[in-house]
Amino acid sequence: TPQHPKPPLPTLQMNPGYAGRTELPDNLQALFRPMAMMVPDYGLIAEVILFSEGFEDPKNLARKMTQMYKLCSEQLSQQDHYDFGMRAVKSVLVMAGSLKRERVGQKEATVLLTALRDSNLPKFLAEDAVLFKAILSDLFPGVDLPEHDYGKLQSAIEHCFEARGLQKHDAMVRKVIQFYETMVVRHGVMLVGPTGGGKTTVYRILQDALTKLHADGVEHPDYQVC
Repeated sequence: TPQHPKPPLPTLQMNPGYAGRTELPDNLQALFRPMAMMVPDYGLIAEVILFSEGFEDPKNLARKMTQMYKLCSEQLSQQDHYDFGMRAVKSVLVMAGSLKRERVGQKEATVLLTALRDSNLPKFLAEDAVLFKAILSDLFPGVDLPEHDYGKLQSAIEHCFEARGLQKHDAMVRKVIQFYETMVVRHGVMLVGPTGGGKTTVYRILQDALTKLHADGVEHPDYQVC
């Protein structure tokens, strides 16, 4: 009779040093084979993705980007919702590629800096946001970011504040826009903050604004009935 090979041992990626993971007990570890792992080269990965997105100077930009995330992880406060790993890097690179295709002729450093700011700034605390802007200015000296005109989206957001009988405070309008930008580049988004901080208001106003823009006939794939 033919002898069937023994089924391979199950494999499991274990990284106890990563947040939220714990060491397995010895009797369970015995069922898994050990495998050597290494820390990925963030700079090389960022360089390759930037090159594939059409950037002409990916090496220098990738070096600045990885240095920014290193400085942020060392100098900013420790919060549960802060993420400076590969997920954050990948989302910024995809966003930078989209911006480059939209803003033909704009300097590549400005495009990447815009993506870094718009992707990371919404999640930082007020005191960390100041330090984050200082880090960006040090890594990208002399690069000025033009203010983005949100046009009909901002007008719809302000109108929805008034329709709900709320004051259209600049900080709240800006937070709704940041929430929208984050949803565009992320598959999953979570609003975190203290009770009474405006989390419910932010998502309801954005819901109203996108629905209003769709009803007004504004052509945009993101402007749908919510």
